[in-house]
Amino acid sequence: MKRLMFILRHLTIDKLKWERYKFLVNHNPRKVLDKIWEREFGYTVDWNNPRDLNEKIEWLICYGDTSKWPLLADKYRVREYVKQKGLGHLLPQLYGVWDDAKKIDFSKLPKRFILKCNHDCGSYQIINKNKGFDQIKVVEELNKHLKQKFGYRYCEPHYNRIKPLIIAEEFLESTQDSFSFSLVDYKVWCFDGKPYHIWTYYNRDHNGTDMNVYDLNWQVYPEYSIFTDYYRNGEGKVPKPALLDEMLNASSILSKGIPQARIDFYIVDNKLYFGEITLTCTGGRMKNYTKEYLIELGNQVKIHK
Repeated sequence: MKRLMFILRHLTIDKLKWERYKFLVNHNPRKVLDKIWEREFGYTVDWNNPRDLNEKIEWLICYGDTSKWPLLADKYRVREYVKQKGLGHLLPQLYGVWDDAKKIDFSKLPKRFILKCNHDCGSYQIINKNKGFDQIKVVEELNKHLKQKFGYRYCEPHYNRIKPLIIAEEFLESTQDSFSFSLVDYKVWCFDGKPYHIWTYYNRDHNGTDMNVYDLNWQVYPEYSIFTDYYRNGEGKVPKPALLDEMLNASSILSKGIPQARIDFYIVDNKLYFGEITLTCTGGRMKNYTKEYLIELGNQVKIHK
C-alpha cells in the first residue's frame, strides 16, 4: 500500500508539473525559454537587447505580433496565404484533407502521394501503392500525431493554435541529380520581404544531410556553418538554379511584413514548388550557424519594443 501511495503521489506531482509547463508555454513562454537557454547555452536571453537571430526569434515568440503565425505555419491553411499573394501556381497538388485518418479513402488517391499533419514536423508518410504499405499502421501513426500539441515540444505556442488536420499532397520526387540522391531543399532566409541567403539541404536521409549557405549571387560560404556528422559540409555542389530569380521573388512576396521567416522551395522538372514557411527554426535555438553569423542575421531583424 505504501508503495502504491508513493507511485500515485509522484504521478500526481508529474501531472501537475506538466500542466504548469503547458500553461507557461501558452501564457508565459519567456519563463520556459529562460530555463531551456540556461540548460542548452549556459546563459539566458538578453530580453532588453537581443542580438543574434536565435535571440530575436525568442523575443518575437514572447513579445512580437504572432497573430498571423498559426496561419503561416499551418501546412494546410498557408495554401490560402500563398494563393492570396498570387503564387498559387507554386503549390503542390492537394488531394484531400481530413480530421481523422480513418476517414481517408485510399482507393481514391493516386499511386504515389504524401500524407502529413498540418500542425507539426516529422509526421509525413510517403505512400507508394506499387510497393505496398501498411494502411493500418499509417492510420494509427497519423492519428497519434493528430492528438499531439506540437507547440509544447520546443516552446512554440503558435503551433498549439493550429487546428490539427491531415493532408494528402502531390509527392515531389527527386530528379536524381548527379550531386544529390534526394530532392534539394532550398531554404530562403528573408527579413521583411528581403531575401538574405539560401540554405540548401541535399543528399538527405535518416543519417543526416549535406548543407551549405549560398548568397543571392550563388556564392557558397561554408565558413558561416557549423558542420557535424549529421549536418555535413556539402562542399558547394549544388549548381545555381535556373529558377533562382523566381524563387527569390516569391520569397520576397511571401515574407513581406514578417520580421524574419524561412521560406522553403523545391524544384522538380524545371518547375518551382512552394514547401512551407517556418517562423521559429529549431525553436529559435539553431546550432548550425556560427555565433558571428547568427549576429549578422540578427542584425537584419527589426523588432519594435
